[in-house]
Amino acid sequence: MSKRPDSAALPDFEDPAYQLPATVAQNRTRVKKGFWRKLLRVAGRVPFAEEAAAAYYCALDPQTPTRVRATLLAALAYFVTPADFIPDVIAAFGFTDDATVLMMALSLVSGHLTDKHRAAARKALGKTPPHEPQENSENQPR
Repeated sequence: MSKRPDSAALPDFEDPAYQLPATVAQNRTRVKKGFWRKLLRVAGRVPFAEEAAAAYYCALDPQTPTRVRATLLAALAYFVTPADFIPDVIAAFGFTDDATVLMMALSLVSGHLTDKHRAAARKALGKTPPHEPQENSENQPR
């Protein structure tokens, strides 16, 4: 708590319990705005496009537990952030850090990634088997 005399009525906003919901909301906004734009731009150059798309659907699924959504949104926000540890324009190495962050997050929460999330990812990336009709979903790229 702050040492100000009137601090008894105010919460300690530096406490992670108050910061986490705001961070998750910020990551969700960043991911919803930039995920498909970036993934579709780089899909042919990254070997983890389908996993990233499945993670996106899992992160936005209201039935996914909050801690899982928070983990995936943090990893996906790192993917869409233009400035990262290894710039994406560096050939052969640019997406190494993105893949590492995403794969680590997926390994932590893989039990929550469902067939429904994987199927939505395949559809969004145009990998739908010919006998399955394509559906237009609110979260698919436009």
